Amino acid sequence: MPASSPRKRGEESLPRAATPLLGFGRLLRRHGFPVAPEQGTSFMQAVTLLGPRSMNDIREAALATLAPPPDRRDEFEAHFQSHFYGNTSAMVESDADEETRIKDDGGADEERIEAEQREEGGELSSALEQLSSREFQNDEDRLTTFRRNLSTSLPARRSFRTVRTHSRGKLDLRRSLREIVSADGDIPSPLLRRRQTVPRKLLILIDVSGSMKLHTSDYLKLAHAAVQGADRTEIFTFGTRLTRITAALRIRDRDQALARAAAQVDDWDGGTRMGPTLLAFLSVPRFSAFARGAAVVILSDALERGGHGELETAMRRLGARAFRLSLATPLAGDPRFRPATAALSAILPLLDDLVDGSSVRSLTDFILSLARAAPAAATIWKRVS
Repeated sequence: MPASSPRKRGEESLPRAATPLLGFGRLLRRHGFPVAPEQGTSFMQAVTLLGPRSMNDIREAALATLAPPPDRRDEFEAHFQSHFYGNTSAMVESDADEETRIKDDGGADEERIEAEQREEGGELSSALEQLSSREFQNDEDRLTTFRRNLSTSLPARRSFRTVRTHSRGKLDLRRSLREIVSADGDIPSPLLRRRQTVPRKLLILIDVSGSMKLHTSDYLKLAHAAVQGADRTEIFTFGTRLTRITAALRIRDRDQALARAAAQVDDWDGGTRMGPTLLAFLSVPRFSAFARGAAVVILSDALERGGHGELETAMRRLGARAFRLSLATPLAGDPRFRPATAALSAILPLLDDLVDGSSVRSLTDFILSLARAAPAAATIWKRVS
């Protein structure tokens, strides 16, 4: 590690080992990376939690807390190599073939992190972020209504279980014969049963990469309301890893639930490998079963890094299992938006819906309308174009 520069005023109380960490945040800001002071503090806290045992731990902490944009990951790695290794001609190795890590929230490791980290936004603050914050403050009643109406608004299916009915059912031969025997051969009124109707499962997959940073908080609050409102709801987050957070969101108190979820997700505001993480989801039989016959809603901008072949494969397999496959992207909140990127163009024919995911209002209205039929996404966007 190169020799550190003289310490600035206000850093005298920090350990000497913290100086290179602070310096790295300043280096990124000088090169145009949107790194807020709070992110620098989170970076040092993350390094402290990790030990660290190796330089790779420091790199992972930097990716998770400093959140370089996906299209600047190579530049970020070059700065990391230069600052911590003194290697100014570092060549960045592609991590496209790295195996996606999967984390289930089965209940273990729940007390690993002491408190939820809060982020003010720093240099990322803008009129757009202010608008999102004000809009969310006015959405408490909307989320309450969403939670109460969700279970009755989801698409329904006929269960193999049956219930007793007085009309419009099939003859319950076994019960009818018992009644005849108990009545000494008299013929009673026919006893009927019908197949029970139950709500379909709801599966929500939330993109927590750096490009979705301004929307993650609202998405998690929506996910908490969904879990509280419908018993068969499953929530996963994905970025560079896949994490199931359903158990955390079953806690009734929202602040406690979100703090627990924050402790379980390791790849906040980092890069994204949407295709590989969705394929990892499908590779686990227990997870894949959550999608079978479910209404699947993906909250992501679908800005896939590199090729989109894996994303297309994953969406095709997911769509084959799901009752309805929907992508809600905040980019669609702009009237000028068109699904013109290579990735969106490739997966558009596989989607049932491509909708606005820029606000709680648009998302709650859409999810509550899932039981109503609608034209396929490709048909709608062909008309718009």
